[in-house]
Amino acid sequence: MPSVTTRTRRRLSSRRSRQSVVCADCDCSTTVPFRPTPGRPVYCRECFEARRASPQKLPSRNLSTTEKPGSGRAASTESFAEMDLGQSTLAALERMEISSPTPIQSQAIPPLLAGCDVIAQARTGSGKTLAFALPITERCDQSVHGVQALVLTPTRELAIQVGQVFESTAGPRRLRTTLIYGGRSERPQINALRKGSQIVVGTPGRTLDLLRQGALDLRAIRFFVLDEADEMLDQGFARDVEAILNRTPADRQTALFSATMPDWVSKTAANYLEDPVTVKVDSDLRVLPSVTHQIYSIDRTQKTEALQVLLNEREGESVIVFGRTKHGVKKLARQLEALGYPVAALQGNLSQNARERVMADFRSGRAPIMLATNVAARGLDFDEISQVINYDLPDTAQLFTHRVGRTGRMGSEGEAVTFVTRDDEAKWREINRHLGIRFRRMPWNERRLAQTAMLERSHSRKRRNRFRDAGNPGRPRSRRSA
Repeated sequence: MPSVTTRTRRRLSSRRSRQSVVCADCDCSTTVPFRPTPGRPVYCRECFEARRASPQKLPSRNLSTTEKPGSGRAASTESFAEMDLGQSTLAALERMEISSPTPIQSQAIPPLLAGCDVIAQARTGSGKTLAFALPITERCDQSVHGVQALVLTPTRELAIQVGQVFESTAGPRRLRTTLIYGGRSERPQINALRKGSQIVVGTPGRTLDLLRQGALDLRAIRFFVLDEADEMLDQGFARDVEAILNRTPADRQTALFSATMPDWVSKTAANYLEDPVTVKVDSDLRVLPSVTHQIYSIDRTQKTEALQVLLNEREGESVIVFGRTKHGVKKLARQLEALGYPVAALQGNLSQNARERVMADFRSGRAPIMLATNVAARGLDFDEISQVINYDLPDTAQLFTHRVGRTGRMGSEGEAVTFVTRDDEAKWREINRHLGIRFRRMPWNERRLAQTAMLERSHSRKRRNRFRDAGNPGRPRSRRSA
C-alpha cells in the first residue's frame, strides 16, 4: 500500500497536469486530467456523464455561431473556408484535390451545419454526396460509439460509392463508417456495428432487417439522409423508409437529396421534415447543358444493327447502353460479346460480387461498354462517359433525365442517343411533354444513307490521291472507258 507521501505526490502531480478546456456541449470552462487531442471534442464532467447515461438524447454540437435560418432558399457560400469546417475536414478536401464548392455544396452545406432540415435538388454529377457528407462528418462525435448518422440509398452500388466518400471525409476524424446492403453476408455488417460505427450507409431492405434483429440501434440518430429521395419515397421503398424513420428520434435532422424532385415528393416529405430549407440548383429538366441529343426513329428489327454502328464509331471511349429489362440486357450483352465487343452487363439478377466486378471492369476500361438497366441511371459517378445510348426508351421523363445525366457531367461534353420505335410513340410524346421540349428527330435510315454517302466521298477522295501520287494527274479512267 502506497504511503501518504506517495499519494500526496500523485495528487499534486495530477493537479499540475490538468488542462484547461471548453466543453464542446455547454461551452463552460473546465479542466481535464489529460492533454486533449487536437480536433477531438472534450466535455465537462456533467455533460460527459449525461452522454454516457443517455446517448439517444445527445445535444446538437454547436458548430456555427450563425443562427439557424428559417425555411426558404439557402444563401450561397463561396469557399469551404467560409463554412466553419474543421481543419481535419479541410485537410481531407485538400487530399481529395477539391478546392472550391460546387453550387449545390455552397448552398446546402451551411444550413445543414446550422441544424436545418433540407430539401436539395441538383443535377447528377453536381456534387450532392459531398454536400451531405461534410456536414455529417462535422456533426458526428467520435467519442460516442453509437450510430449518429444514417444515409439510405436505393441501390447497393450507390451505397458503396457514398461509403467511399465518407471514408475520405470521416476517416481522418476517426469516425467509423459501416455499409449495410443485401447480396452480402450480414454477419460482417453486424460485427462492424457492434464495434461501434458513427455513420451507416445502407439500402432500405437490409437496414430494416438489421433493425428488426436488434443489430442496428437508431435511437441516437442525429442526422438522417435520403439520397435519390424521389425513388426512396416511391411505392417500392416508401413503406420500408417509413418503418425505418419510425425508429429514429423525432428531433433528428433530415435531408433529402435528388436530381429530380416531383411535386408529390415535396408533399410526402412534409411528413418527415420540419420547416425545411429548399435548395435548387440547375434543376429545370428542360435545360440539358453540355449534352448533344440524337433522336432516331427506327424499326424495332434495326435496333441491334444500329447499335453496332454506334459502337463502331466510339473510338475506344466509354459508353453506357440502357435497356428496359434484366432479360433484355443480358440477351443483348451475349449478342455483342459474341461479336467481339468488350461489354459488361449490370442488372439486378447478378450476385453482389458480379456487380462489383462489372463496375470495376467498366471504371478501369477493361470493359468500356456497359449494358445496364436503370440500376446504373441513379447517382453512380462515372468519369468521362462520352455517350449514353437509350437502346430501350425509359418509362418516365425522370428516368430519361437520370440516364442522360451519366454523360456531360460537371460541364464536360457528352452525347445522348435515343431510339424511338413505333411502339414508343405515345411514351416519347409524354416524355417530351413533361420535359417541355420537342427534340429534333430523324429516321435512322436517313442517317445511314448520309453516312454511306459521306464514306463514299471519303473513299473517292483517297482513290484520287493515290492516283495522283502514282504520277497520273487527272481523273482515273473507269473500266468501261478502258
